[in-house]
Amino acid sequence: MDEFPTILHLGLGSFHRTHQAAYMQALADRGGRQWRLVAGNIRPDMRQIEDQLVEQAGRYVLETVSPEGRRAYRTIDAIKRIIRFTPDLKEHIAVGRDRSTRILSMTVTEAGYFLTPERTLMRAAPDLASDLTTGSHRTLYGVLGAILAARMRANTGPVTLLSCDNLRSNGERLSAGLDAFLEARGERDLLAWCAANVTAPNAMVDRITPRPPADLAERVKLATGWSDACPVMAEEFHQWVIEDRFANGRPELERVGVQFVDDVAPYEEAKIRILNASHSAIAWAGVLKGYAFIHQGASDPDILPVVRAYIRDAVIPCLSPSPIDLTAYGETTLNRFSNPDIQDTNQRVAADGCAKIPGFIAPTVLECLAAGTGVDSIAMLPALFILFMQRWAAGTLPFEYQDQALDPAVMKRILASGDPVAAFCADAQFWGQLAADPRLTAAVSAAYSRACGSLGMNS
Repeated sequence: MDEFPTILHLGLGSFHRTHQAAYMQALADRGGRQWRLVAGNIRPDMRQIEDQLVEQAGRYVLETVSPEGRRAYRTIDAIKRIIRFTPDLKEHIAVGRDRSTRILSMTVTEAGYFLTPERTLMRAAPDLASDLTTGSHRTLYGVLGAILAARMRANTGPVTLLSCDNLRSNGERLSAGLDAFLEARGERDLLAWCAANVTAPNAMVDRITPRPPADLAERVKLATGWSDACPVMAEEFHQWVIEDRFANGRPELERVGVQFVDDVAPYEEAKIRILNASHSAIAWAGVLKGYAFIHQGASDPDILPVVRAYIRDAVIPCLSPSPIDLTAYGETTLNRFSNPDIQDTNQRVAADGCAKIPGFIAPTVLECLAAGTGVDSIAMLPALFILFMQRWAAGTLPFEYQDQALDPAVMKRILASGDPVAAFCADAQFWGQLAADPRLTAAVSAAYSRACGSLGMNS
């Protein structure tokens, strides 16, 4: 490799290509070409996208859509090298080991950290168990462990682990999970090396990025004249807030709007509790109403008041005071959701609910109960999830539900019990210390009845 400082991003998904890569493109367009971006999948499930990007030398078109329906097109060529997936991840490890690589970034789903609400490692998960016992690279920890061990042996210097996802305190959680993983494998020397050479700043990312629709390539061709095999689309809005704690330098992304701060918490809490939780609720409710897209639910006169009440009565009191105008942020968020040109599907947003309940929703319930305030407005969100999962159990969802944290046997047992709401509220996987709290059970039971009645969302 050459001596340009490098970011190795683990993943080639649409969000990375509309968000982090787009920021790097914006920086390059302003003359900031000192850093190079390299990317590669660590799972074998995106071969077609990988092949297309290799064929196009990492180049693709990003379409953005404003709330008013304005479309814009930008060619992104910030990814300078695509690493092809192989089961041994040999090239990923080689690039990650190289002295020029200063940042290892990644976009992980909530379930991809394999952490309980108490931040203990889910060692029984099959992929994680394989990495722990056989040295495979099926999980993020297996991949990072191999790269960091190679850096330690080669003495190629410090590195930053940068999470680009929706998980609260993602840097801290990544560090906790990685430390627990290395400890479980008995890698004490590597643990000590990481303590001295690795940082993992917390970060908050935001840009609604739907799966590329079938007609996107045609629009791109009409607008640009280029037959792009792998274009992506996103909303016009974008945000990236990062704790300024890098081990070995970073790009000057503040030149293109990235906020480097001492404490990400106020920004990520607003985003997770207002945007992410509301997004999920609209998706669950929208499916129950028979909708396919987020914008339909976000404009529905039954669903919109539920989400507004949740933001107003539960989230804003918990997060105040804040450096953010939370009321304005909430309204901006709902306006973004209602954009019909994004065509974001309920299938995409409804996914991974078993990790979203403890991650996005339970903290607000806990804080409201601790403050002695009611939880009626927030209780509607888990009630909607229960109804949604009843559709899943009955086999009547209009799509295949994807949830990495779902244990089908456990969920079906909960839903088949005499009182599924009480059984759900008693499950520590979802509620931690709140499990079986009578105040939670009563509020969710009442919300469930309201959802079945006034909202017309029968299971």
